[in-house]
Amino acid sequence: MITDFRFALRQLLKSPDFTFLALLTLALGIGANTAIFSVFEGALLPPLQFCQNAPRPKKSIRRACRRDDFQ
Repeated sequence: MITDFRFALRQLLKSPDFTFLALLTLALGIGANTAIFSVFEGALLPPLQFCQNAPRPKKSIRRACRRDDFQ
C-alpha cells in the first residue's frame, strides 16, 4: 500500500496540470456540497421549538443498572 501511495505521488508530481485540475475539482465539489447542504438545512429543516416555560425537575433521577437488568 505504501508503494501504491508513493507511485501515485510520483505520478501527480510528474503532471502538475492534472494535479491542479484534480484538486480544483475536489475543492469545487466539496464547496458545492457544503453550500447546498447549508441551504437545505437552513430552508427545509427548521429548528426544533422548545417550550421556554416548561417545568424543570427539582432533582435528577438516577437509576443504577444491575447485571440482572440485561438478562
